[in-house]
Amino acid sequence: MPSSTISAGLKKYAIGSKLRRLRLRKSMGLLELGQHTGLSPALLSKLERDLMHPTLPTLLRIAMVFSVELDYFFSPEPKPVLEVVRQKDRLRFPQTPGARKAAYYFESLDFPVPNRALNCYLAEFEPVDAKHSPLHQHPGVEFLYVLSGKLEIRAGEDKHELQEGDSIYFDSSVAHGYMKIGAKRTTALIVSLPPRQ
Repeated sequence: MPSSTISAGLKKYAIGSKLRRLRLRKSMGLLELGQHTGLSPALLSKLERDLMHPTLPTLLRIAMVFSVELDYFFSPEPKPVLEVVRQKDRLRFPQTPGARKAAYYFESLDFPVPNRALNCYLAEFEPVDAKHSPLHQHPGVEFLYVLSGKLEIRAGEDKHELQEGDSIYFDSSVAHGYMKIGAKRTTALIVSLPPRQ
């Protein structure tokens, strides 16, 4: 069988781009990968750019470094996660469903992305007193960026006043809560990240 036919047949598997993606996910340079596999950085570079096609023993060496099966290189590429969420499609929920007075309303900015690595919300805060702004907690970390207005953040024993453009990052397993300050419309972007597995 002519080498051009073999080359065309292998091209559909995109072995080079799969190899490069594995290496970049581990933040590994070609030199470091070469040290782990015993292959030269120049050879690895040619493999990544599909200028050469690897033999099965070469591919097996690479697969072992990244703890993947050999069939990883011959399986269809998983479709990258990409989801557009239109403003008109977002749903607005109160902080606690069924509560008489909500301290804030939120909209999920990343629903319906499957298997999300983080959760991102747009929150709008209402003028309430402390008793209507209960503390809550959940595993992981949280990041909040104030888009407009002023907001008091309580995290454990600490209280912080944030205004437009301020942000805070904290351990969300500590009891925390938010309270609007003043009459101006107060909104924030909130990102919560569950603990690493």
